[in-house]
Amino acid sequence: MRINVSSYIPGTSPVHACDARVKIVLLAAYSVTLFLVRSWAGIALCALLFAAVAAASRVPIRRFFGLLVPVYVIVAFTVLFNGFSFDVSQAVVEAPAALGDVSAGIFTTWAPVPLIGSFGLVPAGLARGCFFALRIVLLVVGSLVVTYTTTSTDLTNALGDFLRPLKRIGVPSDDIAMVFSLALRFIPVTAEEFGRVHDAQWARGASFAEGSLWERLRAWQTVLIPLFVGLFRRADSLAVAMDARCYGAPDAERTSFAPRAFSLSSGAVLAAGLAACAGMAVWL
Repeated sequence: MRINVSSYIPGTSPVHACDARVKIVLLAAYSVTLFLVRSWAGIALCALLFAAVAAASRVPIRRFFGLLVPVYVIVAFTVLFNGFSFDVSQAVVEAPAALGDVSAGIFTTWAPVPLIGSFGLVPAGLARGCFFALRIVLLVVGSLVVTYTTTSTDLTNALGDFLRPLKRIGVPSDDIAMVFSLALRFIPVTAEEFGRVHDAQWARGASFAEGSLWERLRAWQTVLIPLFVGLFRRADSLAVAMDARCYGAPDAERTSFAPRAFSLSSGAVLAAGLAACAGMAVWL
């Protein structure tokens, strides 16, 4: 049993080459913009912006939408809860404002449609639900652009750069970045260890899908206990290795093997992206 938890997709696209700090800042600006736009034109431009960046990244589009199964559930509930009402008479009163400050202008004059008793369809609410659903999907796929085109090392280094000004007030920014790096590193390690232990127990005759609930829980116990023991063993070995390399030595400033310079092209991309997000947020 093997679990694929890798997210970075190697490539040579302009998005891959872009500074990780720029991508993180633009992702934050894009996320804020998604919640500030109030029209279908604005959400359409946000979708067009994602499509352009995704095309520039050269990442197959199926990789973006293949991981959205949990998001699809949230989207479905969003559309259903906004599009249907248990009391359409109350929805009739609230119909003019049913789009929740979204100036979409779609179905706002349509009356609710009773289906069973007081339960019925609210067209304006359905439009509102679809609008909010698009926000959620674009927010998730936008973050996937960054994770697919940025290595965990670059993400960690970018986090360290963002936290570095806090060192003046005593915040251990380097240690926080290291913790973040180790957490990312242990995700595939945990998946690898889980697959190894699961296969070993399965080869010994363990059954994980048969028997009563209690029997299946006992079968998984033979996987979880060795898994945690193995992870603690790896963590102990890592601690010994870091101590042997004098990590955390007092009065020792941590340096970088490859110093990162903020180039002029990165500044231009950052300025253009922020200007686009600000324009959509203000006028749409």
